[in-house]
Amino acid sequence: MIEARHLRVLRAVAGTGSFSAAARELGCTQPAVSQQMKALEQSAGTPLLIRAGREMRLTQAGGALVRHAAGILAGLTAAEEEVAAIAGLRAGRVRLVSFPSGSSTLVPTALAAMRAAHPGTRISLVEAEPPRSVEMLREGDCDVALAFRYGGTPGSAAEWEDLVVRPLLTDRLVGLVPDGHRLAGAGRVGMAELADEPWIAGCPRCRRHLVEVCEGVGFTPRIDFATDDYPAVVGLVGAGLGVAVLPELAVESVRAKGVSTLVVEPAVEREVVALTLPDLARVPAVAATLGELERAARR
Repeated sequence: MIEARHLRVLRAVAGTGSFSAAARELGCTQPAVSQQMKALEQSAGTPLLIRAGREMRLTQAGGALVRHAAGILAGLTAAEEEVAAIAGLRAGRVRLVSFPSGSSTLVPTALAAMRAAHPGTRISLVEAEPPRSVEMLREGDCDVALAFRYGGTPGSAAEWEDLVVRPLLTDRLVGLVPDGHRLAGAGRVGMAELADEPWIAGCPRCRRHLVEVCEGVGFTPRIDFATDDYPAVVGLVGAGLGVAVLPELAVESVRAKGVSTLVVEPAVEREVVALTLPDLARVPAVAATLGELERAARR
């Protein structure tokens, strides 16, 4: 019989490449990891790992088991949480991952409401941009992922088809120019009007989308600076080093000193959503967190 604890150890070994590194990650000893892997191979009836130099590599059977492990462990977590809720434990744990501008705007309101309504629920937060945040959800490293995608991107419709998707809001991108810029008082700006400007770009996904939008109106942006840090983008624009487009959520979370905001035409929007796995959506603490994120987005 394959045990959940053995699957967790196998995932750790696959992710770290060695028994000793997996032991450090799991907070146990290297012999304990070795013993659990032997027990798992005996249960499976076939080798799951092979040693290649100093690293442990998965066999074909090991790779298949790791692929199924995230879904199996998520299903077990869902079962444990539902049983605890039915038994009246009134406790739970939710691991939330969010992109930075969501962390500073939607998440605080939602988590404060969760703490007030469900003080026994523990919620942790880490930051990651999509697609990494979505990978973390599928790999079993979080329970809820706050993510976004841009409309019209090839393959975007199928990107989350295996997940539960809770739409939160549509976030429009706004243009940023230095206060002394020729367009600072214009109120609106066409993307083509910025063709000759130096650009400051954001996260990799936002950067790719910026290039696509600009090329759609006839130019390739000259990106002089690129940073995942939205305050840094605003600071660079305010210092007169270029122009940028940022989501309204990002601008809302930053003190935009020395910067003028403009409505961008044609409109560029991104869809902000909360994602989880189908099994996890039935966990009371996860469902409550999704609900609070939806309410925070409506405020």
